[in-house]
Amino acid sequence: MLRFDHFAVTCEELAAGVAAVEHALGVEMAPGGEHAAMGTHNRLLSLGPQEYMEVIAINPNAPGPGRPRWFDMDNFHGAPRVGNWICACDDIDAALATAPKGAGRPMALTRGDLAWKMAVPDDGKLPFDGGFPALIEWQGDAHPAPRLPDHGLRLTRVKIVHPEAGKLSAALEGLLSDKRVDLIAGDTPALSMEISTSTGVVTL
Repeated sequence: MLRFDHFAVTCEELAAGVAAVEHALGVEMAPGGEHAAMGTHNRLLSLGPQEYMEVIAINPNAPGPGRPRWFDMDNFHGAPRVGNWICACDDIDAALATAPKGAGRPMALTRGDLAWKMAVPDDGKLPFDGGFPALIEWQGDAHPAPRLPDHGLRLTRVKIVHPEAGKLSAALEGLLSDKRVDLIAGDTPALSMEISTSTGVVTL
């Protein structure tokens, strides 16, 4: 089974993405780090003891990875926005065996004492235009969420709009059971997150 782990706000420049999220949510993001294997860097924000969000961008000071980056970041343009959601599993190989074609191949990654396996598509593009989640398997007990300052933010809804919402629902059936995930049929693919804050619900 999959469980929601975190979501990613993609941006062209990390500082701009962080500023947009901090303005929307009214809290300060925590430091993140660099992903040498992908040439990206991020900042993090708690969504509770087991969930979080990241703002991620290509690191202009890092060498290119020599392959398409995750989250189709090489083709990202425009204002910061929610680009992908990530679900954790205990056995990434087993999860990929039942996931849609193109969900990726496991890559072993580390940052500090954090270690994980991430399913990264060869072309960087996740199924259903990113409507299907990226898959992650954390190695050991270390996880970003409990280390982050808890400002009381909580994820209340994952809204996924897609022309093939029915097929996406079928792809997730048996893999994920989370009442917060709302699949909606629509002409233009879109992904948004509703977050409960001290001043009300904010949609990113």
